[in-house]
Amino acid sequence: SLEYENGLFVRGSTRGDGNVGEDITQNLKTVKSIPLRLRKDITIEVRGEVYMSKKVFEELNAAREAAEQPLFANPRNAAAGSLRQLDSKIAASRGLDIFVFNLQYCDKNFASHDETFDFMRNNNFKVIPFAKIVKDTDAIIDTIKEIGEKRGTLPFDIDGMVIKVNSLALRKEIGEGSGTPKWAVAYKAPPEETATEL
Repeated sequence: SLEYENGLFVRGSTRGDGNVGEDITQNLKTVKSIPLRLRKDITIEVRGEVYMSKKVFEELNAAREAAEQPLFANPRNAAAGSLRQLDSKIAASRGLDIFVFNLQYCDKNFASHDETFDFMRNNNFKVIPFAKIVKDTDAIIDTIKEIGEKRGTLPFDIDGMVIKVNSLALRKEIGEGSGTPKWAVAYKAPPEETATEL
């Protein structure tokens, strides 16, 4: 979660338990794709996912292997561990990046989720690259297949997709379940399988 007051990045935190997360502001300030000042003096909160590219992950593990240090299991664990370092210089050295996927708070009104994406892009946020509007279930299934086929060739790991209702008014009408929105559903991709030598 990234919070801005009067256009300045003031606080960043982990997801935590859904209500309370860890303050990782100093480490997030080292992520080059996170703007420290917005174009306008606005107060907003956005949410996203900090990640480590596959290339950076491979370079990091090669350096750790050469230094006879334990290797990281995967890019997601490496990114999460990097953000929780007490020394922000370590986080800065890890080549982290971010994709923003939700405008959590803003005093401006929007009609749709895709409008919030345009707003975030215009304020120098790097939004998720595959967001697109589809009109029916067949198009949702086709999009899941299309992204799934590209999964192994992407420069970063993904474990699935989230399907959301675009209209913000309709989201309010649909409502929330016990702590989760009824207007969104996560599709988890099958685990990737690779061969190993024993």
